[in-house]
Amino acid sequence: MTYGSDAIYLDHAATTPTDPAVVQVMLPYFTQQFGNPSSIYRTGQDARAALDRARAQVARVLGAKTSEIIFTSGATESNNLAIRGVAWAARLKAPHGPAPHIVTSVVEHHAVLHTCDALERQGFAVTRVACDNEGRVRPEDIEAAIRPETCLISVMYANNEVGTIQPVAEIGAIARRHGIPFHTDAVQAAGVRSLNVNELGIDLLSLSAHKFYGPKGVGLVYLRKHTPIEFQQEGGGQESGRRGGTENVPLIVGMAEALARADAGRAAYNAFCAALRDRLWEGIQANIDDVVLNGPPLDATRLPNNLNVSFRGVQGETVLLSLDMGGVAASAGSACTTGNAEPSHVLLASGLSEAEARASLRLTVGRGNSEAEIDEAIDTLRETVDRVRTLSKLSAD
Repeated sequence: MTYGSDAIYLDHAATTPTDPAVVQVMLPYFTQQFGNPSSIYRTGQDARAALDRARAQVARVLGAKTSEIIFTSGATESNNLAIRGVAWAARLKAPHGPAPHIVTSVVEHHAVLHTCDALERQGFAVTRVACDNEGRVRPEDIEAAIRPETCLISVMYANNEVGTIQPVAEIGAIARRHGIPFHTDAVQAAGVRSLNVNELGIDLLSLSAHKFYGPKGVGLVYLRKHTPIEFQQEGGGQESGRRGGTENVPLIVGMAEALARADAGRAAYNAFCAALRDRLWEGIQANIDDVVLNGPPLDATRLPNNLNVSFRGVQGETVLLSLDMGGVAASAGSACTTGNAEPSHVLLASGLSEAEARASLRLTVGRGNSEAEIDEAIDTLRETVDRVRTLSKLSAD
């Protein structure tokens, strides 16, 4: 079981358990080395040294300068800071000019889409580029959407629902040619893909620690030097005056350790997850009728731990509840939209009907899973889908 969980946990895209080794690294900063890193006495300076080490650790993984790392509370804040910050910098630079324009995609996480919606209500212009039936955005469509007043391009690295890996390097090259800052929400890519910002042509990048076996409540923004930005959180001189608020030293230390471990073990992790994911898909195909794979093929164009499927004739939420009672934890889409009655915007944008989108499940494997768990999950899925389909037919009669 996943780090002692009683359930077969197949929702690693929603969150991952904190690596016990990461917890051990964090523990001293809750009690023994608890100082405020803004204080000048030794206890505070010990905490400052821990922050400096963590920043250097993160910068090495990103191929960045330590001065380009800003610690935040997580990816939602990071995305808000990147998008709002660049947009408002453009507005303030030319307050009487045309409305600054943002290019993004229809399949972004809601932390990006809702931020763009809010900016649009405030007078900014936004273009949301469509995707193909695998959830992929074409670089040429991004380039075609650029206007003279475009101030930012924001396209995610990998999709959280169907696992599509976007052509970020190609989009980064387009942004460079046009002199436009490029932001990517890289939350799902960490520990799975290279995050080297120079190779990818990225100017701003968002991460959240709990997606790569680090603690919840901490993240970061990579901000390339000289990128125009209006910082959003006032109140103190922390993070070199860029983000007010006392830094959460234990969580930052944990994030840096988790990211370094995830990056070092990336190749082995990818192979491990892909083997389990493929076993899960083969078992589902062999045991359950009328099932469709959503998103790209199970190859290098997709995250190795991601499986998104539609079981025709069922409601995904109903299957999820039954799976939970059977000891399997999964998701019907983004964990951040739990309780939302709307079908997945990613699946709808990829061409699925509303009924197909509502019949979908997202199953994402991770470190703590085993072949035995996958086989047990397949049996539970078969029993659950058969039971739900039978009940649906009886209620229809």
